[in-house]
Amino acid sequence: MPNTDEYIGVVISDVARLLRTEFDRRVRRLGITRGQWLVLTRLHRHPGASLSELAEMMEVEKATAGRMIDRLVANGWVARRIQRDDRRVKRVFLTPEAERVHKRIWRVAEATVEDALAGLSTRESKQLMSLLQRVKKTLVTAVDGAPTGRAAAAGQKPVPRAGRGHNGKAAP
Repeated sequence: MPNTDEYIGVVISDVARLLRTEFDRRVRRLGITRGQWLVLTRLHRHPGASLSELAEMMEVEKATAGRMIDRLVANGWVARRIQRDDRRVKRVFLTPEAERVHKRIWRVAEATVEDALAGLSTRESKQLMSLLQRVKKTLVTAVDGAPTGRAAAAGQKPVPRAGRGHNGKAAP
């Protein structure tokens, strides 16, 4: 059996977990939980998301996302607005106070990543980013059902799968 500490998948997973752990420790001082900062970040990137869309982005059940939103509404950080053309759908938006909180969170995120990359040169940091973006692009393509890597080179068709892709559209 290979040494898992030398397997890239394990290393990527460990780095992501350690970054989250350190970031959580730092934002806890601001009185924010991981769930809250995840919602704030998703809504900052996708203002007006529906509860269903938000649950999918966060990879949680709709009821769980609903409880998170309820707490953020109580804190005055998000507001629900009824969609004009379909009153059953409520869209969720950050309040101005939440936007200020998000700016503070972002500064903490930047400092956490800068500290984590302190042992790399600027060139190495840029190279790491470029390589990770390429890997991400490959994985996004795979999640959407298109063949990647060796399968793409061999001209294989995508494997049908149930559920939804990363973009919220029904998967083939």
